[in-house]
Amino acid sequence: MRLRITEVFDSVQGESTFAGRRSAFVRLTGCDLRCTWCDSTYTFQGGDWRTLESLWDEVEGYGGDLVCVTGGEPLLQAAVHDLMAGFLDRGLTVTLETGGHRDLTPVDPRVHKIVDLKPPGSGEADKVRWANVELLTPRDEVKCVLVDRDDYEWARDRVRAHRLAERVHAVLFSPVHGRLAPDELAAWMIADRVPARLQLQLHKYVWGADARGV
Repeated sequence: MRLRITEVFDSVQGESTFAGRRSAFVRLTGCDLRCTWCDSTYTFQGGDWRTLESLWDEVEGYGGDLVCVTGGEPLLQAAVHDLMAGFLDRGLTVTLETGGHRDLTPVDPRVHKIVDLKPPGSGEADKVRWANVELLTPRDEVKCVLVDRDDYEWARDRVRAHRLAERVHAVLFSPVHGRLAPDELAAWMIADRVPARLQLQLHKYVWGADARGV
């Protein structure tokens, strides 16, 4: 059983409530979305075929207890479920970063799902799989990446309509780096008393916006 992989590395998590923690990353190749602000277009093609055993061994060799499975869109490759189960069975905490448009039903309940809701500014708002909301648990997180006021209002209204803050561990509002000022987004959130956390991409402030493999 194999997966097409763009990169594997040991670093510090830059997003979610796990931000700041040391984490291994397994970044799968391929995505069926084309978000206007995507910062990982290099994952769309290429990559190398890797066996699950080689991935388990490499991540275990880092000596950490946290691994992030990301992409691209990792749920495009069916064997990702076996990959995550293997990490979990080895005692690692697993976070899954997914675009929110693929069915979450097969995801192991032990996984911490970090699920995007794509607003209009992404160009992919019509792809959101709203049925996934019913599959979210208190260990999961919802992320909205926002480019402008319209995106913010869209996210604010849907967080309230779906009572997301009551369903999940955290709702995260993240400004597109370099396009929406964090202080502006913060002011909107404060004014509206949105039950969400402001999230900045920590890794971009530490290593720069275009850094890879760190």
